Formats: sequence, structure tokens, C-alpha cells
Amino acid sequence: MIRSFATFALTLATAFPAMADGFSPVRDRDQFMTIVEGRDLRIGLYNLTLNLFPDGQIKGSALGWGITGEWVWEDGFFCRQMDWSGTAIPYNCQLVELREPHTLRFTVDKGAGESASFRVR
Repeated sequence: MIRSFATFALTLATAFPAMADGFSPVRDRDQFMTIVEGRDLRIGLYNLTLNLFPDGQIKGSALGWGITGEWVWEDGFFCRQMDWSGTAIPYNCQLVELREPHTLRFTVDKGAGESASFRVR
């Protein structure tokens, strides 16, 4: 059951729709890399940590299980696919928004779906 719940969290979706509330869109890959390169993206509730690398690699863990994947920046969106310890997390392009100084919000389906917020550390 915990694994199913964490899989849901790893889809980068929560029960909250995207809103303006102090977030501004990140539309440029260079700006995005300035924010995330060399830093952890964290959701403490799930003990989830992701690292995004300039070569398109994703590495991390959630609830003690490893995460791997690949990402690209496409038409102003963060597009990724991941694997969480054998559980595939399908390709999806997401709107990325920043609330200064340390919160990134990812909203699935190019901003039309649900979102998850990560602390940047």
C-alpha cells in the first residue's frame, strides 16, 4: 500500500490544481538548470529526493527504493520518464514554476493536470 501511494506521488501529481499563488513559470532550460543543477529536489513526506543532471539523467530515491530516468526540455516544458524500483512512471511533459527562493512546482500534462511541489536544497 505504501508503495502504491508513493508511486502516485512520483507521478509528480497531488490533489491540488496549479494556481498563480506566487509561482512564476520557468520556460527556459538554462534557467531551469541554474535552479536544479547540483541540488536535491525533495518531498519530505515521501522521503523523495531527485537529482536532475544536464545530460538528461534522473537519479534519486523514494521510501528507500531507487529512481532512475531521463528528461528533456521541450517547447518550454520539462518532459520525463522514470522507473521507481521496477515500476514504470510514463513519459509526461510538465509545466515548471518557481516560487522564490526554494520551491519548484511541476504540473503534469503541460500544466493542465495536477501538481507537486518540491523543495530545492
